[in-house]
Amino acid sequence: MTGENAIRNEVRLRPPRTAVDERAVTWWRTRLLVTTTVPVVVLGVLGALLQPARLWLLLAAGAVAVAGLAATAFFPAWWFRVHRWEVTEDAVYVRTGAFWQEWRIAPMSRIQTVDTVRGPLEQLFRLSTVTVTTASSKGAIRIEGLDHQLAADLAERLTRITQDTPGDAT
Repeated sequence: MTGENAIRNEVRLRPPRTAVDERAVTWWRTRLLVTTTVPVVVLGVLGALLQPARLWLLLAAGAVAVAGLAATAFFPAWWFRVHRWEVTEDAVYVRTGAFWQEWRIAPMSRIQTVDTVRGPLEQLFRLSTVTVTTASSKGAIRIEGLDHQLAADLAERLTRITQDTPGDAT
């Protein structure tokens, strides 16, 4: 192997360069609002129906609502600043997380499958998630918040690159 090829094939931990789609912020906010609304409604209805526990149930509903609204206002913008991804000819790089950031690298030779998923809310915002399954015990790498066409193109590109990449014998 020549020196240039050895450098090219070296996969190192480094920050990925590409941000997720800006619509992901609205998608994450909507998910948080839905996740907050369900327990608030349940607690509110129970508080209205159960006189002896009314005060505590309505206080709990209010606390969940405040916490959910605060999370909805704060976290999606933060996640947008943190979540990054990149695909090179050698590897898939992903960085996610808020408090605990996770950086993952999947060498092309370790990729087993590439899937594109679009849940109902993602479809509403024209977004998709690309899931890259590897031989790692850590599990699949997920790139969330991609434009649906970009996700389809990325899945096709990853499939093409992995087909052209010899398997890892280790």
